[in-house]
Amino acid sequence: MADPFSDLPKTDMGRLVAEEVAGDNAAPVSVGELAMKLKRVVEGEFGHVRLRGEISGYKRVASGHAYLSLKDDSAVIDGVIWKGQVSGLAFQPQDGVEVIATGRITTYPGRSKYQIIIERMELAGEGALMALLDKLKAKLAGEGLFDSAAKKPLPFLPRVIGVITSPTGAVIRDILHRLEDRCPTHVIVWPVKVQGDGAAGEVAAALRGFDAIAPGGSVPRPDLVIVARGGGSIEDLWAFNEEVVVRAIAACSIPIISAVGHETDTTLADFAADLRAPTPTAAAEMAVPVLADLRLTLDGHGQRMERCARRYHERGRERLDALVRVLPKRDALLGPQRQKADDMGARLDRGLERRVTLARGALDRAGGALRLSVLERQLAGARDRLDRTWRLVESLNPDRLLDRGYVRVSAKLSGAVLASAAAARTAGAVTLHFRDGEVDARVERGGGKAYDKGNDGLGTRPKPDQPTLL
Repeated sequence: MADPFSDLPKTDMGRLVAEEVAGDNAAPVSVGELAMKLKRVVEGEFGHVRLRGEISGYKRVASGHAYLSLKDDSAVIDGVIWKGQVSGLAFQPQDGVEVIATGRITTYPGRSKYQIIIERMELAGEGALMALLDKLKAKLAGEGLFDSAAKKPLPFLPRVIGVITSPTGAVIRDILHRLEDRCPTHVIVWPVKVQGDGAAGEVAAALRGFDAIAPGGSVPRPDLVIVARGGGSIEDLWAFNEEVVVRAIAACSIPIISAVGHETDTTLADFAADLRAPTPTAAAEMAVPVLADLRLTLDGHGQRMERCARRYHERGRERLDALVRVLPKRDALLGPQRQKADDMGARLDRGLERRVTLARGALDRAGGALRLSVLERQLAGARDRLDRTWRLVESLNPDRLLDRGYVRVSAKLSGAVLASAAAARTAGAVTLHFRDGEVDARVERGGGKAYDKGNDGLGTRPKPDQPTLL
């Protein structure tokens, strides 16, 4: 194969240190500068795209972000869904499902790869929707969530019925009217969204909420729960195919009637419920017996229960959406940092393990160097130095001279040692320190001569200018 550098001058090919060449106006750039230039070019060219492909390698990490790949027969592209968008998806992504992802193309300089930041994800037609439904059904059936042995019997005459449905529309009115016609019953309505973003989460939360009500509390615990919704397309009913709803139905300890859609509509909620009703009205008929029959049996002792319904209204949605549109896109600013944080988190675990191993080895080596004999020799040497220092201090103690008849004189007021007669005259009041105690004295300048020492050893005549102690 021909050498691609054969046409270059030999001096260029053999150069060791880079230097400017005549006619070369391309200044070297750093890897980071090149990566950012590529990022700007890619984001400017592909600011908004819609991609159709099959999900592969989907995973959601501890930070809440999701990573995946979209592939077709000829190519693969990595994708990122930030935490805020993951919670807003209308379905749970799974490998092998064909979707249409809407977002923007960008690059991740840390790996020199281009990727799509997914802002919205939809199933690619009803075929993909049915494929996702079949996979989820097989998965949940394999876990035993649809087993007939797990079905709970319905109470014959529930005193309280909980209804999970939309607070507006014909469904709740039909249920209430039919219950009132057959057997007036205490009804607690838990209003939820039955379609669109967040509907599945609200239905699951309502099921858990009813199940969490303690018997005998201020709010009566339902004896039976009806999950109801009117008819619609498979997309309209999709919230009742979500895994979170199916698991909440299977985990609820209260018997449940599923009344979703019309008679021909079937959802996974129907398989998990204890009983499926073809319509919401039929669910009301299954829930309670006919009052006339009860009156014949109970001889007029049946009582009507009060009806209770609470309706919640969504507020401020349009104003919030308007504010969100004018806010800066946080994901565009923090996207690379979030992804880098995920990478650093994975590397941190490995780094901590290595640090612990190195520290343990250093500790073992340091422990081996410590020996009791070495410490004993050091302690004996320190004790010997302390004894010598203390003997020196004792020998320099000025009060040791008092045992030999000397007296130490100090100023009474300041306590300073007086070493001369002039200092004693200046101080005036002094303290004489003897071996066995102290004596206070006053120094006065004598007017006559000092006393001479006579035969008896006592002074008889003062000497001139000699201070007298009185």
